[in-house]
Amino acid sequence: MEIEFVEPASIELDDAIQYYNLQASKLGDKFLDEVISATKLIARFPNTWKRNTTHTRCALLKKFPYNLIYTIFREKIYIIAVAHQHRKPEYWIDRILK
Repeated sequence: MEIEFVEPASIELDDAIQYYNLQASKLGDKFLDEVISATKLIARFPNTWKRNTTHTRCALLKKFPYNLIYTIFREKIYIIAVAHQHRKPEYWIDRILK
């Protein structure tokens, strides 16, 4: 299944990569690698992760405290948030495609 990051999620991803690269050399690249691995798994097995809301699912990253919040709409997966696990929960709720 095809995956697309909605614009706010894409910005969150870029911000997290920049933040981690400032913390340690290549750490942002490792974060991106983990996000890519997670999106490949989501594309292959979109219904594997637990439901977050009626229309969303939540894939937890293994090494970083982030979740990929996604929804499936018309045979396409939309990543609607790259959400830090220790920040405001469900801030992304208004991004859900209806």
